[in-house]
Amino acid sequence: QVQLVESGGGLVQAGGSLRLSCAASGRTENMYRMGWFRQAPGKEREFVAAVRWSDGSAPAYADSVLGRFAVTRDNAKNTVILQMNSLIAEDTAVYYCAAKTYIAGRYEYWGQGTQVTVSS
Repeated sequence: QVQLVESGGGLVQAGGSLRLSCAASGRTENMYRMGWFRQAPGKEREFVAAVRWSDGSAPAYADSVLGRFAVTRDNAKNTVILQMNSLIAEDTAVYYCAAKTYIAGRYEYWGQGTQVTVSS
């Protein structure tokens, strides 16, 4: 089992920045990638960014956030950070972190979500 806890959401004006954290615990040795997803009201959940868990390499981003968001791994804290800059109203959503495991080959474990609201 892997436990994920997000933090760092909140309200920010358009053009501002927020930093989300996802702390992992439990059987983290089974984790392959850590991803961030978001779900806006009335919309389906969508991929935002992901990074290899072991060393923070191989970042991947959705086109909509490329150049504005950055995903990194804090090895010392077993945490993945999503730095969000130049936020726009369309970034408003509940953000979830998720862990893809070697065994399942899919995003198997999910955090509880954190709300990000961008006011225009």
